[in-house]
Amino acid sequence: MKDSIYEIERKYLIRFPDREVLNSCSGKTEITQTYLISRDGHSSRVRKRGLDGVYTYTHTQKTRINDVKRIELEREISREEYESLMQDADPSRGVIRKTRYCLDYREQLFEIDVYPFWTDRAIMEIELDDEDQQIFFPPGVQIIDEVTADKRYTNSSLARHVPYDSI
Repeated sequence: MKDSIYEIERKYLIRFPDREVLNSCSGKTEITQTYLISRDGHSSRVRKRGLDGVYTYTHTQKTRINDVKRIELEREISREEYESLMQDADPSRGVIRKTRYCLDYREQLFEIDVYPFWTDRAIMEIELDDEDQQIFFPPGVQIIDEVTADKRYTNSSLARHVPYDSI
């Protein structure tokens, strides 16, 4: 659980990372993310996260402040509550499945999300303490573009293009 309700994040489209970069990561986890029918202007999702049959479940609501800053309310939920909330899955979106790699570099934590529907690119995110905080990019990661403000690269938008038969 976070100390703050604010999420300050920058997001980058990167070339698909090579094995050397992925092998240098400090952690790996499988994520299944389902968007729920939106109510009151909030984005709402449930997430199953883990590896090798050991999972945690969360429910998250986000409200956009600006391109970089959002209010994020996240809470851990039980498997039963997760399954119940799945009944409210947004039928206009598929389920996002991704593998997240955590990369520590110069006291910064980068998260690299690898999606099964892309073989040439991935998304790298970093959460910041301040909107103007300097970022030191890890060597070996090739940035294509910053996509923080590009709505096409939100998981919510990507879920609109995921094949529904992968659910």
